[in-house]
Amino acid sequence: MRGKIPLRQLSALCASALMWTAAISFMGGTPLPQAASRADNDAYAIRNARIYTVSGPVIENGTVLIEKGKITAVGTNVAVPGHAKVIEGKGLNVYPGMIDANTTIGLSEVGAVSATVDTTEIGDFNPNLHAYDAIHPESEHIPVTRVNGITTALSHPAGGILSGQATLINLDGWTVEEMVVKKSAGLAATFPNITGGRQFDPATFSVRQRKYSEAKKEYDEKMKQVGDLFDQARHYLQAQEAHLKDSSIPPVKPDLKLEALIPLLKGEAPLLVFANNQIDIKNAVEFAERQKLKIIIMGGLEAGKIADYLKQKKVPVIYGPLLSLPAEEDDPYDLRYATPAILSKAGAPFAIASGDTSNSRNLPYDAGNAVGSGLSEEEALKAITLYPAQILGVDDRIGSIDKGKIANLVVTSGNLLEIRTEVKHVFINGHPVSLENKHTKLYQKYLSRP
Repeated sequence: MRGKIPLRQLSALCASALMWTAAISFMGGTPLPQAASRADNDAYAIRNARIYTVSGPVIENGTVLIEKGKITAVGTNVAVPGHAKVIEGKGLNVYPGMIDANTTIGLSEVGAVSATVDTTEIGDFNPNLHAYDAIHPESEHIPVTRVNGITTALSHPAGGILSGQATLINLDGWTVEEMVVKKSAGLAATFPNITGGRQFDPATFSVRQRKYSEAKKEYDEKMKQVGDLFDQARHYLQAQEAHLKDSSIPPVKPDLKLEALIPLLKGEAPLLVFANNQIDIKNAVEFAERQKLKIIIMGGLEAGKIADYLKQKKVPVIYGPLLSLPAEEDDPYDLRYATPAILSKAGAPFAIASGDTSNSRNLPYDAGNAVGSGLSEEEALKAITLYPAQILGVDDRIGSIDKGKIANLVVTSGNLLEIRTEVKHVFINGHPVSLENKHTKLYQKYLSRP
């Protein structure tokens, strides 16, 4: 009825008011503490530890000093201020926090439950969408992942051809604003491939024989649309610049999709192309060359087959997942594990990533498996710390233990890449984070069950 509130709605409003009153009373009328403020005045010293700086030699019996969220000193002769909280590191190792540069952390919770997955929007072209706007800081995947030493992750949209902007986040914070390292770390893209043979047809829900000529025609049509969109963005940018130079020229009508492509056209952001087949990788690189774009290959499962080509083109590969059988029947059985070593030997820029969300915590073991297939341990460690930071353009802030960088650190009982190693402490943005997560809670719950 007009002017009256339905009983159910009134009850809900009352319950909400009571809840907020109790919350405010409990907090004493003050806002919740924030992760950033915790690091502002904190000082920590990890001393007498073996320090793997990654950017330089290993430091024996060294000390890392953390103040105001940053690494302020590292070495063997570090003066520890009296107010610093000291962690005795004798017998322990200190590593930079690992970076998983291929996940959907914060966007996907339970893959089989579509209501918990927010990675994909309708349509092929959504360059204006940002993972940043959808990341859920309370995701259970975050504490599960960081407890194993992964402190930073690239979370990207999926679906369509131009899926949206990926975001690089630290895995701690009340809000995504506190977590963000780089809001727009690149535009995620999945180009169509040219593959014939027997394939599943979603239109008829059956398997049919797809001719190569048909696949090539579809590829050309789709890629023409992509190229046209970038050309439109280029003209859009030229019109903007012309208006700025001469106000008598009418301003261009705002277009969010074209606006989102401007950083790529200016070389300020890369195109993150998900491609595994060597032909698809080459096609993506050639497209980027024609459009004069920076490109990073994501996945790149056959990148080792064209390692020299990638080195020549200076195209980095964020490689993974490793835990899979080879795609072709003639491939060596261990090709997935050996590819990082092949890329390293060729001098092609690369990093190792999980390519997963629920299994992102296994990133150090992926790198360890690559060591078992020919990659040096030093390179494997860089492939999950410094190299992804360099590829994503944030190595001035994270990726190694150097003075002035963000204090993302992992303290372990042994070799970081070994599954038997225990993680003792994790620092993100200069403060220690809890090692408790859903897995440890369940372990304790069923351990104590009679």
